[in-house]
Amino acid sequence: MIRSLWSAATGMHAQQMQTDVVANNLANASTTGFKKSRANFEDLMYLTMQIAGQTTPGGGQVPTGIQVGMGVKPTSVQKLFIQGDYIQTDNQLDMAIQGNGFFKVRHGDEDLYTRAGNFTLDSESFLTTPSGDRLQPEISVPEETIVVTLQDNGTMTFYGADENILGEDNVLISTFVNDAGLFAVGNNLFRQTEGSGDATERTPGEDGAGTTVNNFLEGSNVNVVEEIVAMIVAQRAYEANSKSIQTADSMLSTANGLKR
Repeated sequence: MIRSLWSAATGMHAQQMQTDVVANNLANASTTGFKKSRANFEDLMYLTMQIAGQTTPGGGQVPTGIQVGMGVKPTSVQKLFIQGDYIQTDNQLDMAIQGNGFFKVRHGDEDLYTRAGNFTLDSESFLTTPSGDRLQPEISVPEETIVVTLQDNGTMTFYGADENILGEDNVLISTFVNDAGLFAVGNNLFRQTEGSGDATERTPGEDGAGTTVNNFLEGSNVNVVEEIVAMIVAQRAYEANSKSIQTADSMLSTANGLKR
């Protein structure tokens, strides 16, 4: 009887975490370059009362055993790096990656990575994120620039008056063996870990790296309908687990009242 109380309690905790993950996904449904998360769960240890296949006193064989589960536990909250929808902005400094890879930016004294390409210019005309992190390698836009173009291979060209070319630079893309192993630090940024492997800088379009395009941004990959359905399922499962606790408590109350 006590086992059912604890098993249901682990179920309520798991569904609470599921709701937390879904709520964060929904909160970032409009965040540029956001990648949704998914909570993964595993069942806990089992109380084995009888092993399948053991011999009975009558010489027969038990076809199925008796195992009682002890509940559930969260094992990971995994980022899903599915491509988000492209949003046309007509802003020449906005960029999107079509395929695998990340933009590398300098945040304080470390290199971090992002899928958000909503770049702007700082006071020294360098491409930077809205939080002030410069794109790496650094790219400086000439002051007389009127038009900026970005090719699939990352070549960025700056045009002045009369379509004069003022300069060119190259946008590089960083790729990882395991994107899901990246550590999310907020501000649309990720840090490499031992799980993700080291970053490899590539020319866009080469060796599996995605290509680049400007005048577009990659939107969040959150599907609002899917998340709402997941939240409803989590809510109902939470209610069912709470009902299990109420039922077990009622049965314990009945057992305690047998003496009267």
